[in-house]
Amino acid sequence: MAKRHEDRKPGQRFSRGTDAKRGTKPTGGDRNQGPSRGPRGGRDEGISRGGSRPMGKRPVRGSGVRKSGIKVTKRPAREVDDGKVRLNRFLAMSGVCSRRAADELIASGSVEVNGVTVTELGFRVDPSSDEVSVDGERVRQEKKVYVLFNKPTGVVCTNARHEQKKRVIDFLPEVKGRLYTVGRLDLDSEGLILLTNDGDFAQKLTHPRYGVPKTYSVQVRGRIGQKEIEKARGGVWLAEGPTQGMQIKVEHAGHDKSFLKVILREGKNREIRRVFAKLDLPVLELKRIRIGDLNLHGLKVGAWRFLQADEVNGLLAVSAAGETGGASSGTEDIADPQARSQWNSGGKRAAAKKPTPTRSDKGTPDLDDGDEQ
Repeated sequence: MAKRHEDRKPGQRFSRGTDAKRGTKPTGGDRNQGPSRGPRGGRDEGISRGGSRPMGKRPVRGSGVRKSGIKVTKRPAREVDDGKVRLNRFLAMSGVCSRRAADELIASGSVEVNGVTVTELGFRVDPSSDEVSVDGERVRQEKKVYVLFNKPTGVVCTNARHEQKKRVIDFLPEVKGRLYTVGRLDLDSEGLILLTNDGDFAQKLTHPRYGVPKTYSVQVRGRIGQKEIEKARGGVWLAEGPTQGMQIKVEHAGHDKSFLKVILREGKNREIRRVFAKLDLPVLELKRIRIGDLNLHGLKVGAWRFLQADEVNGLLAVSAAGETGGASSGTEDIADPQARSQWNSGGKRAAAKKPTPTRSDKGTPDLDDGDEQ
């Protein structure tokens, strides 16, 4: 028979289950202390909310107790550089489709390697010896293509088939195979952009680690001052983090408009426009006039040409120098410290004694070889 409430002491609770049957002292007799809970209850017997029992001590960070409860899993070793590539990458490099579409082909069983159907997405092949076929047709690697294009405004850098606006690749119907742009220029920007089917080449020209310089002719609304220049050079905080800063030369600072030369070594989305918008200097015109040592000379708006082998090697050399930290700051060719200070502050560069810059299409002043490299 259950005990009556008169039989319990003030603040005492009756336990249920085995404690009552065995006649043992009920747990949780103190009003301030709840009953102990099992593994699913979440609270151990040695820890209370302020009752008579002492609080359990937490293991000190770095102690053996804490280490014993942690399972350390080692990262998988990187793939050995044995010349093999992933199957989806091989199909993309061969111009069959994109990597995502290649994964779908592999999963559907449409791809064979040396006569054997492969459905494993991470499968690796040797491009020099393995024979790959899609739906019974052998896949042959395309010859690597490198194209320099002078993009007009109103053109988008996408390969989407259902895009309504004109695409960059629509200007190159003579070039066979699958090309894609190296980086992007937004709809309202114009100037140089590269297209290729070489993924490694595109990676080395776009990743900030390699620091390939890209020069822009920028027109902003308003008069730019030294304060805004220093902020842009030091880096501005955007949604995805701080920028690495940019090199700036002021060509002309008027009351309503300012004309600048800007060099970037990273490629955040619409970085120049967003940085100057933060400085209350909205960009009116933006034109990329240089990529590494390549410039706009002889290339009209909407025109394109293939790169020569020495030009491709030159870009790769610039990226290699940037990766090893050998990229110059852009003022090494100025021996006079006063002239270098004038360049950094946006003043005239008379002391440098360099040849007069030539002019490219539409009268935009371009930098001669060696400037700001």
